This record gives sequence, C-alpha cells and structure tokens, in this order.
Amino acid sequence: MSADLFTPLELRGTELPNRIMVSPMCQYSCEARDGLPTDWHHTHLVSRAVGGAGLVMTEATAVEPRGRISPQDLGIWSDDHADALADITDSIRAQGSVPAIQLAHAGRKASTKRPWEGGDPITGDEGWETIAPSAEPYPHDAGAVPTREMTADDVAAVIDAFRDAAVRAREAGFRVAEIHAAHGYLLHEFLSPVTNHRTDAYGGGFEGRTRLLREIASTVREVWPDDDPLFVRISATDWLPDRDSWTVEDSIRLADDLAPLGVDLMDVSGGGIHPDQRIPSTGPGYQERYARRIKTETESDVAVGAVGGITTPEQADALIRNGRGDLAIVGREHLRDPYFALHAAKQLDRLDDVEVPPQYHRAF
Repeated sequence: MSADLFTPLELRGTELPNRIMVSPMCQYSCEARDGLPTDWHHTHLVSRAVGGAGLVMTEATAVEPRGRISPQDLGIWSDDHADALADITDSIRAQGSVPAIQLAHAGRKASTKRPWEGGDPITGDEGWETIAPSAEPYPHDAGAVPTREMTADDVAAVIDAFRDAAVRAREAGFRVAEIHAAHGYLLHEFLSPVTNHRTDAYGGGFEGRTRLLREIASTVREVWPDDDPLFVRISATDWLPDRDSWTVEDSIRLADDLAPLGVDLMDVSGGGIHPDQRIPSTGPGYQERYARRIKTETESDVAVGAVGGITTPEQADALIRNGRGDLAIVGREHLRDPYFALHAAKQLDRLDDVEVPPQYHRAF
C-alpha cells in the first residue's frame, strides 16, 4: 500500500506523525538585534504544531552574527540562543509535532533591511561586511553591501560555526537539523559557478564547488545524534539557462554525494542566486518537478521533500501518493492557515490520524 499525506515518516530513529512540514520562513522579528527569539517566534511556531503539522521548522537561523540576512534574524551562535529556543521546542513536542531548525549563513545576501522596510542593503555603522566565495556583492537595485572573498581561515570558521550551532540545536531540543544551501545564500554561493570563481580547493569544477557543503554536512553529522535526521535545503536550479549555472543534473549528483555522509532528506527548492533568474512558472506545485527528478534519478535512497505552491490538501496528498516526494513542505499556506494539517485531515477524512487538541474537538 502506498504512503499518503497522513502516513508517518520514519527517518533514522525519529518518526514524523504525518508528511506535512512547516517550511522555514523568516520572520525578521528579533527585537533587540541579538538573534534571540521573542513571543512572536513562540506563537508562530507553536501554533503550527497545534495545527497538526508533523514537522515544524524554524526560519533560517544564523550560525554567526555576520550570517544574518537582516539585523532582526534569529540566531544560534551562543548558549543564550539555545536556552531561549528550548522553551519553543518543548512546546512543539507537547503538541505532538517534531521540532526542527534550519542552520543558515546568508553570505553576500546579508546586511539588508527587512522586506517590509524595503529590503535594501544596510551600509555604514548599521550594516556589516559580508563574506562570499568571491568578492562580488549581490547586485541589489539600491546598491551593494561590501563583500570580501573568504580566506582559508574564514572557511574554517564557517565550518566550525555550523558544527557549534548543531551542538547548541541539539541541546535546545531540536530533533531535525537542516543545512541551508539554497536561495543564493552562502553555501549556494559556493555551489553555483555564477558566484564561485575561486581557484583553490573550494572552487573550479563540481567537486571543488560542493566541497564546503560536503564538509559541513559531515561535520554536523558527527555532532548530531545518530537517531535524528539531517536535511539539506538546495536550490535545484539557478533558473539561469543562458549562463553557466547550477542545474537539476548537478542537484541529482549532489544528492548522491550527500547521502553517504549522513544526509537523510533533500529539501528541494529553487533559485535565488541572481536577480536575472527566469522562473518558468509559479503555479501550483511549480517546483515539484525538481523534487520528482531527484527522487527518481538518484542512485541513493535519500528522502526528498517538495516545496513551492502547495496550497491544498488534495495537492499535498497527491504528491506523496504518486511518489513525487516523501514530505510536503508547506510555506505560505501555513501563513494563511496555521491549522492547514487539521483542515487537510478533515477534508481527506483522516481525522483519526491526527492529534486534534481536545480544546478544539468541537470544531472538528
């Protein structure tokens, strides 16, 4: 019998009660610019657990201060961050969901204002120098943030920062860690020939450009519990067909390289490396095609999550039933409807397979 949206998913020793994941979505809401979670983060994340999602993931959580997209980004570069996040993970688990964290570094896309403040680069005393594989700033319309090519010491420091962040995430009670290597941020910048022009061991061909991600995956896996899954989010394509860029074929090869290192699931998104990208379509499930190719064309048995334009229970269920992915990663629809999973269970006649809070029984 094939799996469906409400079939539990077991990865290593961790069981997700269903195949619905809350996609990592930046909230830009740390009030003191210290990276510490606020009441907003608690409410945002825990309400989706109350809403029945099997896996609830934090926004991109910076592994070091210069890795924040905006000054208001969430962080996990100190023990204070881990202590503050522990209350959130406790509350997520209490609702029957699995708490997850996305470990991230913004690279050359750091030091920008929040989207509702325009998203422009922050320069001067309020901003900070960004780092990238090559000294080419992201081409914002309103100018650019000073960007420095990473030295060997910078590379080593970033690897250490991801490892230390994973240790803190484990201590904070997270059961899934995801390495963010998508959307034009630091690790994607290393993967793509659009942004990586290095001539050392971290540049050049596919092996060099993927080396940093492979080393970080290995390092995180070493400190992450054996029973807990490790995810990697990638942009399956740069959406730059007329340039030497990252392609779906590269992503398939990368998945096969990461699986032996202990990566359990590829979270498949797309784009973000350059504003010249051309997205073929933004309709329902517009990125499922990339997840399906990675799932069917890899030689490894790595699981695959699909994200992008998943808006209805039937669509999410079909994704799983038809074998196009193992996990339906729902973003904006979870912003519109925190109880998407409960509504999906009711609509698909699967309420017996979700944990409806007793306070809400009268509604379901």
